[in-house]
Amino acid sequence: MARDPRYDVLFEPVKIGPVTAKNRFYQVPHCNGGGYRDPSAVAAMRGSKAEGGWGVIFTEQCEMHHSSEITPYIELRLWDDEDIPQLAKMAGRMKEYGGLAGIQLAYSGINGPNLYTKEVPLAPSALPIRTFTNDPVQARAMDKQDIRDLRRWFVNAMKRSRTAGFDLVCLYGAHGFGIFQHFLSRATNQRTDEYGGSLENRARFVREVVEDAHNTIGDSMGITLRLSLDEMIGDLGFANSEVRDFVEMHKDLPDLWDLAHGAWEDCSGPSRFKEEAAQQDLVQGIKSLTSRPVVGVGRFTSPDVMVRQINSGLLDLIGCARPSIADPFLPKKVEEGRIEDIRECIGCNICITGDMTMSISRCTQNPTFMEEWRKGWHPERMQEKGQSQNVLVVGAGPAGLEAAHALAKRGYDVALAEAGTELGGRVALECKLPGLSAWGRVRDYREYQLSQMGNVETYLNSELGLQDVLEFGFDTIAIATGSTWRRDGVARQHVVPMPIDDNMPVYTPDDLMAGNVPAGDVVVYDDDHYYMGGVLAELLVRAGAAVTLVTPSAYVSDWTNNTLEQASIHKRLVELGVKIQLNRGLQSIAADHVVTDCVYAGQTEALPASSVVMVASQVANDGLWRDLQAREPDWADAGIASVKVIGDAQAPGPIAWATYAGHRYARELDMPDTGDEIPFRREIARLSPD
Repeated sequence: MARDPRYDVLFEPVKIGPVTAKNRFYQVPHCNGGGYRDPSAVAAMRGSKAEGGWGVIFTEQCEMHHSSEITPYIELRLWDDEDIPQLAKMAGRMKEYGGLAGIQLAYSGINGPNLYTKEVPLAPSALPIRTFTNDPVQARAMDKQDIRDLRRWFVNAMKRSRTAGFDLVCLYGAHGFGIFQHFLSRATNQRTDEYGGSLENRARFVREVVEDAHNTIGDSMGITLRLSLDEMIGDLGFANSEVRDFVEMHKDLPDLWDLAHGAWEDCSGPSRFKEEAAQQDLVQGIKSLTSRPVVGVGRFTSPDVMVRQINSGLLDLIGCARPSIADPFLPKKVEEGRIEDIRECIGCNICITGDMTMSISRCTQNPTFMEEWRKGWHPERMQEKGQSQNVLVVGAGPAGLEAAHALAKRGYDVALAEAGTELGGRVALECKLPGLSAWGRVRDYREYQLSQMGNVETYLNSELGLQDVLEFGFDTIAIATGSTWRRDGVARQHVVPMPIDDNMPVYTPDDLMAGNVPAGDVVVYDDDHYYMGGVLAELLVRAGAAVTLVTPSAYVSDWTNNTLEQASIHKRLVELGVKIQLNRGLQSIAADHVVTDCVYAGQTEALPASSVVMVASQVANDGLWRDLQAREPDWADAGIASVKVIGDAQAPGPIAWATYAGHRYARELDMPDTGDEIPFRREIARLSPD
């Protein structure tokens, strides 16, 4: 198919200093949980973006000197020449299809606790280190020699970046993480010398380093400066008005201005709290202050929105992190006129949890993310089918849908049987909850793809039993029948059912998603700690209930600290009038009240309630699989070669775990048994000679 002429502007080249981007698709730096530990995995992941048509592809944060690092978080490192080969491998993959390779050089300053190197942190002013974990470390204020040293370290890192083959250098001064923002902000720069006070003085260090960059690598590499559009911390912060003053004062300083909103939570907030192009107002008008190109972000998933950003004069390049993860081939699909084939980011921020938990990242929409090298999974291509001819997938939730889609791409004849009246399983229900509408894209993308395939048959209202499956004659069976929320309170606080009076109405998330929403004084007990407890509390308030949320954790929706939304969830619930009890569990449920207990001291209190919503754990709906397992001797006569349970029916988890399980099943069907071998590649640190 031909490209829609409306999108031609997205494929115009853009000059960035001495280099030129082939189009306006700009993959801004983003984390992935791999970093220095998994360099080949990261290189292959970036390489898939290159193949997918991105004009600019950046690394994640790269620590440019050993005196500032953010252990335990795993990013890239460029501490000395020994780090060059792994970065050169990455740069090579990024440039393979004509894109520009960029490296983000970061000196973390007030954000670098140096737990690995044990160096004393350096920052513009002497203040406590700002980290997610409140490390009990303080930074020393840099003296003039420290500043001269830091300038030299940046020059050394730039030279190494050039040796590694990069085309662009990004100097990191955004999200509160980079030393340039620390100098620019009065909150972190309280100096009284020529590097503090006025904006001109606070900008001195930035000017010096960018000028050093032009003098060192400016003839061959583009120099970009990444700044926060607004620190969002009040009068002391580097506010949007000062950002504009700074750009106007230094309009031609870098080769490109890379603009991102506030703290990471502001910039990369999930779709529940941030719409597409949410940073538009903060960017408006900045491009007119400079002759250099401007790139901005906003979880851009729609090519039409991208075009508006360009044609309205807001941006020169479309910055994407999460959308480039959900679909590394987004530019190519736009170019080829295949808009409907784009896997749109749902803004769940599961990708970010990889960085926050120091683990290999996942993506709900793209199960191949970070598996391109480890497992050889290409984001668009599947290997040919094996010996089986047909597959029955039972259950059309996220695992079943992904399995059916990937199996069909391999060439199998697939039957997808769903007991309900619509596809999507849990996604079809959860996307109707407050703020989660974008999650319906998990279903919508796969439903459309399946509708275009001639080797897939979908059956709704088809609840299958043991005998049905045995009689159908399919070669292989995938059981993806999902899970059910428990009503008895078993989770983390209670490993056996808690005492519950039968006269107290107890609801589960399944009940509420089915439309059974209680009124009156409702206690939401959240021992799940992800998004569900907070979302249901919001649903209940909007339905007129008086809600008290009780959780054994110190935070509402504790695990959402990893998705950058915990503070937003707490704030919203407070604004809605939800009463919150932290560090308290449920000891028991009586007929007209619950008994809460302190998780530390055990003191109990009675809390009146007319009903309880139990957000505890889930139980796998694996009955059909167990029935089939019990009849394994009959499989051969029924023509069944294998039966496998996948997704929530195997072990309940986040939606990304389900789509991954479905994809993995499809990839591994009919493949050789690897026995006790590790099912993925990994890299082992070499031993240094004594």
